[in-house]
Amino acid sequence: MRTWRFDTPAQTLVLASDGGVPWAVHWGARLPDDEDLQALARADRPDVTGGMIDALPPLTLCPLARDSFPGQPGLVAWRDGALLHPHLRLTEADAAHITVRDEGLGVGLRFVFAVEGDVIAARTVLEADVPVMLHWLAAPVLPAPQQAERLIGVSGRWCGEFQLDELPWTPGIHEREARGGRSGHDYPPFAIFPETGATNTSGTAFAMHYAWSGGHRMLAEELPDGRRQIQWGHASGSYREGTRFETAPLLLCRSDEGLNGCAIAFQRHIRDRVVDWPAPERPRPVHYNCWEAVYFDHDLAVLKDIAARAAALGAERFVLDDGWFGRRDDDTSSLGDWQVDRRKYPDGLTPLIAHVQGMGMSFGLWVEPEMVNLDSDLARAHPDWILGPADQVEGRHQRVLDLSREDVRAHLFGCIDAILRDHDIDYLKWDHNRLLPMPDAAQTDGVYRLLDQLRQAHPQVEIESCASGGGRIDAGILRHTQRVWLSDSNDALERLRIQHDAALFLPGAITGSHVGPRRCHTSGRVLDIRFRAWVAAQRHFGMEMDPRELTEDEAAVLTRVTAWWKSNRGWLFSADILRLDSTDPAVIAEEQLARDGTRFVVFAGRAAASARIVPRPLRLTRLDPSARYRVELINRADAPHLSRGHPALKEGPLTLSGTYLMDHGLTLPWSFPETIWVIEGERL
Repeated sequence: MRTWRFDTPAQTLVLASDGGVPWAVHWGARLPDDEDLQALARADRPDVTGGMIDALPPLTLCPLARDSFPGQPGLVAWRDGALLHPHLRLTEADAAHITVRDEGLGVGLRFVFAVEGDVIAARTVLEADVPVMLHWLAAPVLPAPQQAERLIGVSGRWCGEFQLDELPWTPGIHEREARGGRSGHDYPPFAIFPETGATNTSGTAFAMHYAWSGGHRMLAEELPDGRRQIQWGHASGSYREGTRFETAPLLLCRSDEGLNGCAIAFQRHIRDRVVDWPAPERPRPVHYNCWEAVYFDHDLAVLKDIAARAAALGAERFVLDDGWFGRRDDDTSSLGDWQVDRRKYPDGLTPLIAHVQGMGMSFGLWVEPEMVNLDSDLARAHPDWILGPADQVEGRHQRVLDLSREDVRAHLFGCIDAILRDHDIDYLKWDHNRLLPMPDAAQTDGVYRLLDQLRQAHPQVEIESCASGGGRIDAGILRHTQRVWLSDSNDALERLRIQHDAALFLPGAITGSHVGPRRCHTSGRVLDIRFRAWVAAQRHFGMEMDPRELTEDEAAVLTRVTAWWKSNRGWLFSADILRLDSTDPAVIAEEQLARDGTRFVVFAGRAAASARIVPRPLRLTRLDPSARYRVELINRADAPHLSRGHPALKEGPLTLSGTYLMDHGLTLPWSFPETIWVIEGERL
């Protein structure tokens, strides 16, 4: 019996093989260093009883139909019209690579594992001597926790991303497949498997993230014998015929501190190990994006005025959004024609860039290179570059360029490279507004290659992944970009919830959040500037309204919150975002805790009216029980007139123990719906 183990501070994964495909004998708590792995492999062997075959097939890293496995197989492939049923035997293995192969069929699988901080990354590689047509290849398959009663998936829609769906474990398959050619608003590639009783702050939970930006598939299956498996891979039908195929890394984590333990692992992994920061020493700049101020109506004098006002509010980067290129007066034309529109900018972008830089801001630009309008010079010159059938249904009047083609990538690189060479630009907002006609792994690989080429040529340029908002957010795209646009909704009430749930997987440093206009253009809702500003301050802060609409009071509030964010962004960059367990479902609260534990900030947003009159205390988490903390409600002046009592936090700072803050909690003043309290804490 061969065994392997992989350890992080919170988990151990143990694999075993008796000469065939390995299986996981333990994915759970960190084991003692001297654990007898051979004994574990024997102890994991299940019994056999009536109504079963005589030897229960192991739940391997790639379950195979030829082994009489009763569930979904991990490999489905054809050659010459016949299904492949390889008899895979262990051929070589080291500390990170395990290879099994059927020499007769000329087919092999390699399982690759890497410990990356608090997560384990696992992927599967298929190699064949003769081309095969692959339908399904699972990343290394693991057993789901037997003590869990539910699984938490993620779904969503445009302007309503990262919705958590709790489903009970039941016999059979729960399957989700995102077939839009990107990680998707609908079923992004994340899932959590909490054990019974787990909350945000306590209990045991397991979590997975499939780090891939194309279509993907996840299935969670409870077999007839009661065992459970979880499979992840590219969407079925994503592959073209070939001899080598590779899944994306499947990121694994486990926590004894509730869902927050998994959140911390994923947040730190993406921030510290996935994202390649162009200038790590540079503070995250405050954004101003002009989209919701001018849309396609670009006028140089107006934009200069807006830029000056944004700078006065504290903005440090001005982003020119859609409408600057081709003959782009609406969304029906010019995608693909990446030349400055001389009708709007007779002297090019240089005068605007010079003005923006004169205001002390850097300059960013919106692009959507993967897409094309039929009404464009590019589409007329190269109709063969368009992915999918000629009679396809369009999305936002646009189609997708085939980035699996080297000539298409070379053309796009030339266009974007020229823009970046000819202008002083440090940021690209890279959009993706059209679903693919069908899943296509080669398309996503092409996007990755194009982004890598641009990053190599312009390492100082930061790139944001935007896909109609949050349609392409995953650790795959974040290996090539540095920021995500979480949602096209700048409605602070919507954002409060979206940000809260996305924090299970995403760090604040890469999550853009902007102060929208007084009346939100996607919801019609009118919200107070204090609520809008503080919700945006929970993440990478920016603004996206017309500053000319601001009253004197609104401008003062926005300037003050911007200054607060700037003064705190140094430690917030590496802070852990911890979801708090509120007893009031109307309150969405989180604690951002400095990596060294010396300070924190709590945001407690009231999303709706409460069922009770007096707010119940809000418990904090992960503090030092024996330490004393100075806590202060920094926006206590925002208390409404109906808050008539004298809770201590309204009167000024308090000094309280970590034990009290975690066991009893903070007693907050009463507040209206659609407001937020902000509490700073410092360890004394």
